[in-house]
Amino acid sequence: MSAPGLVVAVVGPTATGKSDLGVALAQALGGEVVNADAMQLYRGMDIGTAKLSPADRRGVAHHQLDVLDVGEDASVAAYQRHARADIGAVQARGSRAVVVGGSGLYVRALLDRMELAPVDPAVRARLEQRALEVGPGLLHDELAAVDPEAARAIGRANTRRIVRALEVIEITGRAYSASLPEQVYAVPAVQIGLDHAREALDRRVEARVGRMWDAGLVEEVRGLAARGMGRTAARAVGYAEVLAMLRGDLTEAAAREAVVAGTRRLARKQMGWFGRDPRVHWLDAQRPDLVDRALELVGAADAGRLPDPGQRRRTLGS
Repeated sequence: MSAPGLVVAVVGPTATGKSDLGVALAQALGGEVVNADAMQLYRGMDIGTAKLSPADRRGVAHHQLDVLDVGEDASVAAYQRHARADIGAVQARGSRAVVVGGSGLYVRALLDRMELAPVDPAVRARLEQRALEVGPGLLHDELAAVDPEAARAIGRANTRRIVRALEVIEITGRAYSASLPEQVYAVPAVQIGLDHAREALDRRVEARVGRMWDAGLVEEVRGLAARGMGRTAARAVGYAEVLAMLRGDLTEAAAREAVVAGTRRLARKQMGWFGRDPRVHWLDAQRPDLVDRALELVGAADAGRLPDPGQRRRTLGS
């Protein structure tokens, strides 16, 4: 077992094999995994999030899995607090913390200096109602007028993020962009990104959705819906589309196609997020020596001789 060193973070788009690599690294390094996938925080959201089964975790302890009920809304602030405590506990045991996940904001909140702005449910509800009435585009225009930097970073159709930005501005009187995380580690880490050729990843996504359907995704969502799903869980890719099918808004074939399309869009978004971070060291997810190469990066980082990531080879979306 190695002594606790830098936190190892395995990041990148969905369906690239992050979970499997995280387990392999934890086994090799005497480590424990800390989840950084926002939807895997939820109990019962297993098939649609590709959550590793207990057997597939191969005896490696996992933290921040199954810690929320589907009726609760996930909180970045709560995640930051609890996941950092998990990392501290892992290191106190003499183990290595291996962070695994593709939720960019959660990874950044865990690893980087990030001041989390307060929440006001009343302000948020009012802004969400306005978005329903006038559309997110008009709210995006309002955001651009008061915080152009935030508006450039948020798509015109991304209602959730537009509302959050305007909420923070109203509550704090400061630009939302001022509260975004700095690319400076609060938790020293080495980030390993898994890249995949776009066409190959598209095929992997389609195959994964097929396996999820065969494994009982529809029944999983039906059972969760009966328990009452909160806003965050109900909007997750794979769950939102099946819920629409259960309401009669989509046929099963259309829902399945929508899950594939939504997952592909998610992968592009994740690559865009992590691709903007120059600290990520990218590896081809298909290389046969992936685990060995990742361990070499960890060893070099521990020794303080990790080279600058430089210009990564662009595949996804290029």
